Amino acid sequence: MRYTAKLIVHEDPKKILKILKPELKQPKSQRAEFKLKKTKDYVEFNITATDSVAMRSVLNSITKLLTVYEKIKGI
Repeated sequence: MRYTAKLIVHEDPKKILKILKPELKQPKSQRAEFKLKKTKDYVEFNITATDSVAMRSVLNSITKLLTVYEKIKGI
């Protein structure tokens, strides 16, 4: 089965991309990947996976980094 998801984050795109740099440098998985599209107002994640476990893993990685961003922003 093939899975796809689109996640759009309406926040400062430059800052979002900055926190995601370490994640982007990790080796690509053969089971899942994501691509970023940056616009003036948001960052769009296009995620593809070959199975639901791989999809969940990518979504968890992204949302954990976004949670860190939210906590730091709140300081």
